[in-house]
Amino acid sequence: MNKKVALVSGASSGIGTAVACTLADHGYRIMAAGRDAGRTEELREYSPNIETWIGDIGSAEACTELTGHCIQKLGRLDLLVNNAGIYFPANAENTNDEIWTSTIAVNLSAVFYLSREAIPHLRETRGVILNIASDWGLAGGKDAVAYCASKGGVVMMTKAMALDHAHEGIRINAVCPGDVETPMLYEEGVARGLDADEALRQAAEMSPTGRVTSASEVAALVLYLASDAAAQINGAAIPIDGGNTA
Repeated sequence: MNKKVALVSGASSGIGTAVACTLADHGYRIMAAGRDAGRTEELREYSPNIETWIGDIGSAEACTELTGHCIQKLGRLDLLVNNAGIYFPANAENTNDEIWTSTIAVNLSAVFYLSREAIPHLRETRGVILNIASDWGLAGGKDAVAYCASKGGVVMMTKAMALDHAHEGIRINAVCPGDVETPMLYEEGVARGLDADEALRQAAEMSPTGRVTSASEVAALVLYLASDAAAQINGAAIPIDGGNTA
């Protein structure tokens, strides 16, 4: 029961799955939250260290329920990874109210709600919050007005909370991936009329390193930032994008 506990949102695919599995491999007990029941429950088969919660975290009530479930099942909280995210390709004129509201709810408001619920527990463990933002939270992107607004908000929320809670021993940082080989990348390609291979090829061509980032590379960065080796990294927004934001 003394093992560290991590709550990972958006754990049913992509970066979230990689983060949950990597942390479990390194001894964390995990509360993995996801909307896709089948894929989230598959994480239980990966490791006995993984517990699951199925639901949509786009409301304050859901975030309260999830955090309470984590504490009830696992007894403590040392690390919150705010990873859940959605993306709809659209400029301002084509962003309807539903796209705007749902993007802000999942990508930004849920980060705030879960962080607010987690902070009292993280104060006890001198824990860490890691927010998965985006390089589009550091620089703009075409046809991504709601997504950029939400991820830019995550970056600035990270910095503000880091200043507020550093004296309590809580560290808060943002990880800012570029294109990552995940279902979201392929879904974006489909929305632009591309098949999976072409979507991956085009994304790789845009990177200075000539390839996209893997989900496991993002998970490795999360693991490091959660560790004591990163004790002086606080309030940072760290790109992992092959140099796109350089």
